[in-house]
Amino acid sequence: MKNVLAIYPGSFDPVTNGHLDLIDRGAKIFDRLTVSILRNLDKDPLFTLEERVEMLREVTQPWPNVEVDVFSGLLVEYAQLRDANVILRGIRAVSDYEYELQMAMMNRKLNPNLETVFMMPAVAYSFLSSRLVREIAQLGGPMTGLVPPAVEQRLRAKVL
Repeated sequence: MKNVLAIYPGSFDPVTNGHLDLIDRGAKIFDRLTVSILRNLDKDPLFTLEERVEMLREVTQPWPNVEVDVFSGLLVEYAQLRDANVILRGIRAVSDYEYELQMAMMNRKLNPNLETVFMMPAVAYSFLSSRLVREIAQLGGPMTGLVPPAVEQRLRAKVL
């Protein structure tokens, strides 16, 4: 039987309940799941890379087969270094699908042995994005049900 390692890449700025929904379901499907934060020097994130790693490690503790890591460069090269078999991606809407399909096809071109698995979020999180959560936090809006309580505390402290 294969030992399947899936990589769930993203910026996770911040991690949302939608991300956790995919992590929970991915942890049930794959033997191992690595939540990998992209180190992107072109973006100006709200949280530092270290803060995002800390938050993700805290909120993924319930899943023993989930780990948190950081990568830069091409995802397919990182996946090959990790001996990963699968890329896990979430799709909320048709607009996500178009972008994600293009990325998946390019990744397949670069590494035909790496599969991409798309997951739809639970309906409760189908509208949720880190960008929206940051905007709500900056405007002082309620974040109940959008992010884990520990992440909400960090968000409130960051935007005050």
